[in-house]
Amino acid sequence: MKDIRQLLRGIPVFGGDLPSFEVDSAPERPGELFVEWLAAALDAGVREPHAMTVSTIGSHGIPDARMLILKNLDARGWQFAAHADSPKGRDLAATPTAALTFYWPLQARQIRVRGPVTPEPAEHSAADFLARPAGSRAEASLGKQSQTLPDRNDLETATKQALATIEATPGYVVPEWTLFTLDAKTVEFWQGDKARKHTRLRYTATGNNLWTREELWP
Repeated sequence: MKDIRQLLRGIPVFGGDLPSFEVDSAPERPGELFVEWLAAALDAGVREPHAMTVSTIGSHGIPDARMLILKNLDARGWQFAAHADSPKGRDLAATPTAALTFYWPLQARQIRVRGPVTPEPAEHSAADFLARPAGSRAEASLGKQSQTLPDRNDLETATKQALATIEATPGYVVPEWTLFTLDAKTVEFWQGDKARKHTRLRYTATGNNLWTREELWP
């Protein structure tokens, strides 16, 4: 393992020009700052900046995490979607709370969001499902995520059958497909610094869409 340790130690971090982060000029609400950072990430060429790690609490209190796409951000919260019978769907049914983590290495920026999670009404989930590409809807309709796959051909066959159903019935919606909304209680923005004097700003919800802001030690 010595070689691996040396390899990891030798990987550069915080390369290139990094953006500045002036805490005093940050907006009053974290959603506004997220949109600013998202736009800056897109301008900088960050691929898939809307991808995030969604962390949940699994069985026996063991944490679990996976990458999902942020679907929306509004006054209600941060939205993502999943099949209710998937591991993440079952986690959220048992313990309806989660953490979201965005990381944009080109800019040395992280955003951490934590709070309770609630499912949206069925019509909102259906609208999200129908907005997905046909292939994505076909895959989601299988309902077998994370189950053992004995033969790769089984996936090919099931996907073709599901796609045929989707194409034959354009309004078909998987009833288990769920749009979730995370009601953020804390949102932290982290800007890396080459000298390791990182800048961290935490927003804490106080109710009625009001927030307190405080800078944290790196």
